[in-house]
Amino acid sequence: MFDIGWSELLLIGIVALIAIGPKELPGALRTLGQWMGKVRRMASEFQNQFHEAMREAELADLKKEVDEMATKAQSYAHFDPIDDIRKDIEKAASPPPDLDTLTDTAASPPPAAAPPAATAPESPPAATETPSSAAPAEPAAPQNTAPVNAPDAGRVA
Repeated sequence: MFDIGWSELLLIGIVALIAIGPKELPGALRTLGQWMGKVRRMASEFQNQFHEAMREAELADLKKEVDEMATKAQSYAHFDPIDDIRKDIEKAASPPPDLDTLTDTAASPPPAAAPPAATAPESPPAATETPSSAAPAEPAAPQNTAPVNAPDAGRVA
């Protein structure tokens, strides 16, 4: 840790023996040992607290993963394969809703410019006139008013 070799320790011991004296050296070494023990215990306690904090952090991560797994398990708890198969079969059996509109729009040609409309005579012919006392006749349905891409465009009612 401090990278102190045996030669340095021997030099420190000789200086301590000369400075402290032979009578008080054992007491000084005992006090130095006690201090070193306190420092080691404090370092060990700090290290243990650090490791405990790491374990708590790992436990928090583990708890988070377990919670995620529990939510996934709850989503699988309502799993009904027969219902899923029934829905798939119903979907396959029914015609797609957009197919009719796609074929009608693809089959119809693009709208061309309409020819100018013929002007109607201002007075109707005399043969079709009815007296006012008779019930009014239903107006005749105009022909060719259906849109070109309507499915019943060519039919007459």
